[in-house]
Amino acid sequence: MSNLLVPRSDVGEFRRRYRWMALVAALAFLGVLIRLFQLQIVKGHSYAQIAHENIIRRVTTQTTRGVIRDAQSRVLASSRPGYNVYLVPGRVMPSARPVRRGVSLDDRDTFPRIAEALRLNPDERTRITETIRNACVTDEDRSPCWRPIRVREDLSRDIVAELKQHPQETAGAEIIQLPVRYYPFKNLGAHMLGYVAEIDGETLKRYRPEGWEDLLPEERQKVNPMGYEPGDILGATGIERAWESYLRGQRGWEKRVVDARGRYRSGPDEERLLDQPTRQDPIPGRDLRLTVDMDLMQAIEKAMRQHEAGAVVVVDVRTGRLLALYSKPDYDENDLAGGGGRERISDTFSALYKNDDRPLLDKTMSGAFQPGSTFKPFSALAGLEAHLIDPEETERCDGIRFEYKRVFHCTHVHGKVNMRGAIAQSCNLYFFTLAESVGMDRIARVASEFGLGQKTGLGINPESAGRIPTRAWYALRNKGQFVKGFTFNMSIGQGATTVTPLQLALAYAALANGGTVYMPEVVRAVETSDGAVVQDFPPRVRQKAKIQPENLSRVADALAAVVNDEKGTAYPVRDAALEVAGKTGTAQTGYVATAKDDPKRAWYFERDHAWFAAFAPIKSPEIAVIVLVEHGGSGPTQAAPVAMQIVKDYQRIQREQKAPPTAKKPGATP
Repeated sequence: MSNLLVPRSDVGEFRRRYRWMALVAALAFLGVLIRLFQLQIVKGHSYAQIAHENIIRRVTTQTTRGVIRDAQSRVLASSRPGYNVYLVPGRVMPSARPVRRGVSLDDRDTFPRIAEALRLNPDERTRITETIRNACVTDEDRSPCWRPIRVREDLSRDIVAELKQHPQETAGAEIIQLPVRYYPFKNLGAHMLGYVAEIDGETLKRYRPEGWEDLLPEERQKVNPMGYEPGDILGATGIERAWESYLRGQRGWEKRVVDARGRYRSGPDEERLLDQPTRQDPIPGRDLRLTVDMDLMQAIEKAMRQHEAGAVVVVDVRTGRLLALYSKPDYDENDLAGGGGRERISDTFSALYKNDDRPLLDKTMSGAFQPGSTFKPFSALAGLEAHLIDPEETERCDGIRFEYKRVFHCTHVHGKVNMRGAIAQSCNLYFFTLAESVGMDRIARVASEFGLGQKTGLGINPESAGRIPTRAWYALRNKGQFVKGFTFNMSIGQGATTVTPLQLALAYAALANGGTVYMPEVVRAVETSDGAVVQDFPPRVRQKAKIQPENLSRVADALAAVVNDEKGTAYPVRDAALEVAGKTGTAQTGYVATAKDDPKRAWYFERDHAWFAAFAPIKSPEIAVIVLVEHGGSGPTQAAPVAMQIVKDYQRIQREQKAPPTAKKPGATP
């Protein structure tokens, strides 16, 4: 009896374990409560949306890319419908599926009929058949056997019609309509307009980073405001790239109910599950109206037809608006825009990369070249501004000068020439003497006043800044003693001095308009599809050259003498009906042929670049024209005639566009 009253030792141990078990249970229950609070209260709305997304799918609808037009409203870039065909391997060739799945009598191969409709050649049939058989090694629902593969792009309308007219015989073939960018003028203005391309993986990764699929629609919009998706088309170069945000537009969407297998369901019951709004219409891209006139571009193409490579820029000296941007050689943007398929794109790029004349380079702004004697007006202005030269004082030109055991040549023996005559006759020795007294840094300062050696900020293609060297620049790069030859070369636009045709055009426009350097402008306005102006771009002044008006007048008079004086370098090719002032230039390239070079082409690359920089009319200038003929040999004989023809065509086009429409005769057929 006494043993029953004595507490057992294991009871205390049980009670201690019980307390620990109760504590663990309480902690576990508390953890469950916390998790429930997190799921139901903190993240309840997010998880509810995710659950909602499982049955409600937001399907995007395509938008329309904006149209690009020239100054006269002619279409330069638009979109046309394109048709790609996809094949589901397991449906077009049931016989390729594993035997264990079984094939009924109704499951017959439709691939032979599809191949016939697509006009596939024997090699294509063999290749696609092999692809289908490899895809159908397994017959699971998610295997490649049931994933569509693209076999043809940009089908002709007759093939599309044939496939759609016989749906039973062509089962498994799906036609997808996609917009294809189309350029009616083909290669004309290719570098300026640019082209579109399918978005690459690296670009897509920036807009759809890791974890993209877990984000809610609102979060995705913040990360990817442009709505880029795999397979999308975007601007790759030129205006298409620079103005992508305007041209692209915004996709629309509509909500659809899906079942567990992702199939769309429709009906009154499904409609009740859709919350408002159920759809959003796509917003088409904005249209662009350019400052460029394609009539003038066509005239330039004709004037440059005999030359292998070069560039032409025409700018309105009163506004800085670009009337023409022409780079040669060029390419057909339609070959790169995707309409002809990936194989066509690959073949085109392969041919372009092999071309020694660099057709992919926009030579109006991405290429920098020695300007040759077209730079001399700025050297003359530097001397006039510093009051270190008398424009009426003459220097003797004997055609040659020795300096530091080097020989500096002039194009001719000019005898005694003053500043006007030196510019008109392009006397190098006069400018060597000028450079000796003026110095490199003063010339560089004046050149920078006109925007040379600086990017213009146009932004449609990568721009070269060019180079206007200074003594400090040479001190950093040349360990030897600074010699006069560096300044001599700079004064005549040689040596380390380089500019782009676009820079030179804006600089000559400033010479013509009294020293105003404009920001270049190629897009005149942003418009809606019905022509309403959304945004207009007025002219913008970049800087005002700090040059005395009388000095600008002296140089302008000298430029007029280049064309109109009997001793002027451009006098032999002048047109008496035109009032043109300008400067010829023949720039050495420094090219030295090597053993790797094609001897049949070396002679061409050893020739000098030919330049002509001009403005017209002389008394009331309207345009500045820059012509560069790569390896043309001589500015006066090769570049100047092209510029004269361009000025003539410009004036003709202006007359035609300003003339009233021809009145119809009574009774004429409309």
